[in-house]
Amino acid sequence: MRPLAEYKTLVFDCDGVVLNSNQLKIQAYYDVAIKFGASEVQAQALVDHHVRLGGISRYPKFEYFLREIMQQAVTEQAMQDLLESFTAEVKRLLTDCEISPYLDHLRNENSDAKWMIVSGGDQAELREIFKQREIDKLFDAGIYGSPDNKDVILAREIEIGNIAKPALFIGDSRYDYQASTNAGLDFVFLSGWTDVEGWHDYCANHKITVFNHLGSLI
Repeated sequence: MRPLAEYKTLVFDCDGVVLNSNQLKIQAYYDVAIKFGASEVQAQALVDHHVRLGGISRYPKFEYFLREIMQQAVTEQAMQDLLESFTAEVKRLLTDCEISPYLDHLRNENSDAKWMIVSGGDQAELREIFKQREIDKLFDAGIYGSPDNKDVILAREIEIGNIAKPALFIGDSRYDYQASTNAGLDFVFLSGWTDVEGWHDYCANHKITVFNHLGSLI
């Protein structure tokens, strides 16, 4: 990682970085599965799959839930029911969850850089929640999410010049590291709110810089 002042763009994951929402998302997956008709064991299997694939969109996770866990066809109606239920639950939970208390201070220290959200969360949902929480204006380079995955978003935004390098990706999942590295961005891992099991060994093995929270970057 370079000195913070050298970065032209800062790219943030959302859950576990800007919002303390990882555990809330876990609960949402569990509750939605139960509401759909899953047993407790099946609902926990979805949660386990979600945690293993941290940073990945909800769309393939629910396809896996239907096909592999529930042993059902992945129909448009079933996906719509799951996604609508999950969206409603996430909006309710994220309306009140903790926002990183270091955002404004970090923005003041990094005023010349462009800021962007690149998340596995639903793009329209993220934009609505960030506007409601009055933090959308901090991210002047945009707020992006699924159904496009992070690899697609990063490649697109680099190609159109919206991500200027050197750029730093701040994330809390294996996929964040993989996507940022593939795109040629520097990466730091935030450990304070992550739900990744074995993150310490993973970061040590890949020589990833680790900070506890956003305030540690200042």
